[in-house]
Amino acid sequence: MIIQAFRSIIFYTLFILNTAIVAIILGVFSIFKKRGWYWFGWQIAKYWGFSTLFLLRIIVGIKSNIIGQENIPKGGCIIAAKHQSDWDIFAIFPLVTRPSFIAKKQLLNIPFFGWAARDFDTISIDRKKGSKAIPEMIEEAKRAINNGCRIIIYPEGTRKAPLADIDYKYGIAKMYEQLNVPVVPVALNSGLFWPRNSPILWPGTAKAEFLPPIPAGLTPEEMHKQMSEIIEKHTNKLILQAEKQGITCPISAELHKKLEVLKTEKLD
Repeated sequence: MIIQAFRSIIFYTLFILNTAIVAIILGVFSIFKKRGWYWFGWQIAKYWGFSTLFLLRIIVGIKSNIIGQENIPKGGCIIAAKHQSDWDIFAIFPLVTRPSFIAKKQLLNIPFFGWAARDFDTISIDRKKGSKAIPEMIEEAKRAINNGCRIIIYPEGTRKAPLADIDYKYGIAKMYEQLNVPVVPVALNSGLFWPRNSPILWPGTAKAEFLPPIPAGLTPEEMHKQMSEIIEKHTNKLILQAEKQGITCPISAELHKKLEVLKTEKLD
């Protein structure tokens, strides 16, 4: 554990330094907004994502395996992902053409980072307003779709530990109804390697899978039900795959018990 803790410290140090440099570059260039700015900024943003995955692999031993990109429609869509760690951000957005994230409004006020985020079609949400913030979020989402974006959202709203009780918010169903675009579910198991409340990162292969899209035109209730069931089913499969290969991260008695129960369930 001591060695892995040391490796984690090295990673975080390099990650913070790399992120600060990228944020400053993007923030400064966003002020001028010269012709071709978006293309240039997008290359820098992709570098940030891929370089972070590279640092994770060579320093702490977290490999990345992302599959199913062929399931992303060519037009506008909503990409709804499970959220277990920060890895989920770096794994997903570099593979999505013109992504638009939903982020807390306060993040867009951060110097450099916030300036650039606004220019990358980031959709802000004021969580202090609760459900009253949804109409504003949907209006910004409509503008993003009209700009040719794919909207990336984490329907549970926050990171959840592997096999934790699910809590899929209904805001995505309202967005789906208003935007009339397909929803691409994304399953992953990253919380087994980059735990939500642990400063130590653990070796292994973090996996994410873009699944076949849920078509537009369903009722919000039916889409919400399908989405949550699909994400959970395939996330559980990825978790079991990792467990069979061996998990280096210490797991709690509660998680061990849930894993044993999961092994008895039929996931096909």
